[in-house]
Amino acid sequence: MRKLSLKEHLFAQRIYLILAALFICSLVVSNLIFQKFFYWDFFGLYTFEISVGILPYPITFLITDIISEVYGKKKANQVVTAGIFASFFSLLIVFIADAVPATSWSPIDDGVFSKVFGATAIAVFASMVAYLLAQYIDIQIFHFWKRITKGKHLWIRNNFSTFLSQLVDTAAVLLLLCSFGKIEWQLFGGLLLSGFLFKVLIAALDTPFLYLFVGLLRKKLNLNIGEEIPELANNLDTLSASQLNGS
Repeated sequence: MRKLSLKEHLFAQRIYLILAALFICSLVVSNLIFQKFFYWDFFGLYTFEISVGILPYPITFLITDIISEVYGKKKANQVVTAGIFASFFSLLIVFIADAVPATSWSPIDDGVFSKVFGATAIAVFASMVAYLLAQYIDIQIFHFWKRITKGKHLWIRNNFSTFLSQLVDTAAVLLLLCSFGKIEWQLFGGLLLSGFLFKVLIAALDTPFLYLFVGLLRKKLNLNIGEEIPELANNLDTLSASQLNGS
């Protein structure tokens, strides 16, 4: 495995931070906006009826696949863990915001705020349980297929890992929301089918973007197909003192 230069490693770290920020933002936003549902007529073949919270969620799986492919399993798990902390911290902020009384002139009164964000605690809990199962399953299966294919056929591990993890995610979050009375049980089947099919469709459509982003990173960092970035600590051992001092 080729050792990266300090410049290359700093670039890789910056990209990792950007990906992590996009991941956390997408996850937190999906928990905040989930109570609005919309429909989408897919060319007359099928009408999706799903929460708007699902819109940013597939982005999280695309990002963890990019990180898994280029940065490795450990870095992917780290960003998943960071997302958990961010979600619970956002829940705390919403809880406090809901608890403090609104002024008489506030554009949004207590009733409206509670109606919009009152179910956020349940949503975050349900989302986190489903999220933990789905993301860790996605990462495990992704690297399983990476070993099987010896780093080739990126589309196989991207889609196979995402399809199963999205089924787990959709089923788990709906089971919990129905159990807590936030969604009627008679809606479970339709929402499960719509949610899963939508996520599968998005997962298939994001494959070219995965190839694009991974390809750009590989080119910038001179990585071979299937090669991952070495750990920064190990790589710094090979750098000269002059490189570390920026000269």
